[in-house]
Amino acid sequence: MGFLRIFKNMFVQTLIGVALGIVAGLMWPSFTDPATHVKVIGVAEKLKPLGDGFINLVKMSIGPIIFCTVTVGIARMNDLKSFGRVGGKALIYFEVVSTIALLIGVAVATLLPMGAGMHYTPSEADAAAVATYAAKAHDMSFAGFLLSMIPTTVVSAFAEGNLLQVLVVSVLTGIACTKLGPLGHKVADALEKVSKVFFAIINMLVLLAPIGAFGAMAYTVGKFGPEKLLNLAALVGVFYATSAFFIVVVLGAICRLAGFSFFKFFRYIWREFEVVFSAFSSEAALPQLMVKLERLGASKSVVGLVVPTGYSFNLDGTNIYMTLATLFLAQAMDIHLSVMQIVVIMGIAMLTSKGASGVSGAGFITLAATLQVIPDIPVAALGLILGVDRFMSHCRALTNFMGNAVGSLVIAAWDGALDREVLHRELDKGPGPAFPGEMVPAHDETGPD
Repeated sequence: MGFLRIFKNMFVQTLIGVALGIVAGLMWPSFTDPATHVKVIGVAEKLKPLGDGFINLVKMSIGPIIFCTVTVGIARMNDLKSFGRVGGKALIYFEVVSTIALLIGVAVATLLPMGAGMHYTPSEADAAAVATYAAKAHDMSFAGFLLSMIPTTVVSAFAEGNLLQVLVVSVLTGIACTKLGPLGHKVADALEKVSKVFFAIINMLVLLAPIGAFGAMAYTVGKFGPEKLLNLAALVGVFYATSAFFIVVVLGAICRLAGFSFFKFFRYIWREFEVVFSAFSSEAALPQLMVKLERLGASKSVVGLVVPTGYSFNLDGTNIYMTLATLFLAQAMDIHLSVMQIVVIMGIAMLTSKGASGVSGAGFITLAATLQVIPDIPVAALGLILGVDRFMSHCRALTNFMGNAVGSLVIAAWDGALDREVLHRELDKGPGPAFPGEMVPAHDETGPD
């Protein structure tokens, strides 16, 4: 009976789903008929809707949750100066840590030139494969990024699932509530009750994570095949190792400076880490993360503002990926990049990554946008890594999630909005109920503001 109890663990169920997905991809892959040269879609690739469906189910609740929590958080701040102070500190932290992530990607790619000796030349097939991503990348100029933040209507922000636009609507609504006095407080109370409904929905949906993981992995292996994936295993492996270094060493040092243990914190949010692992998306665990941070003693108003903002402005995994992948492509094509070109790449990557949240194939699109400013590296070169991008997307999501989890708690501590007694008590006690568990913070939500 004890052995069977292991299978009730969400992480074990997810690993089983991943393993079965790999088996399905190997047994029923897509292939090109040698006689007719026509691609035959295998059973595994047809399982893609299982993964997409799970992510879409989770994402449908993200917009309303962000709107409710951000609006309530701002509405309950004593004044707009508090909002500006917290927002300013958050942006400073995000930019500093994002720069560190970019530099680590450059350093690793320079020390470990994985693309050297490949002598790769993009083909017409490669250009066709990345044409869609390149077209989307044209819209990611600085002006385009600013305009993309503004929804055409209030409803369109939620209908399109654009996290940045939802955030803009939420901030405006929260500020409006602060100016309405008692009426604004009533609106905030009502939105807080609505948010609890969507938290309950999330609790039900995450139980489907193993099925989503099965479909996503079967599609990836079935479509791209093990041979092509193995050819680029070095890039994928180094990216995972670099991201692990960033999480444990860089984020670990930040946690130590902030006065708490990274490993205890990681254990505390492990179940949310499992959700990200299952869904291939950091957004899937956003609501649960916010509740866990409040339970750790962080102010509800700070959590409600910083976490959603971080999901658009603090994408550490995406930043590592962009510099690492760009230098890999340059090495593969025997292109030498000057120091100034690398600096330009970092600057553009800092901007383009801000629009990555909530966009399908976001990391790949932002990489295409970054390459637009380096004429020596054609966008068609992205065809070289298109086949393994799905695996790197998985790592990007995990790293982005951890970066935002640590950053949000650190910013709360920086702003004096963290009850350290509650923090250490909760970290010592552990994460509490088994996943999906109770979604109500254990401490008074009105904590230090």
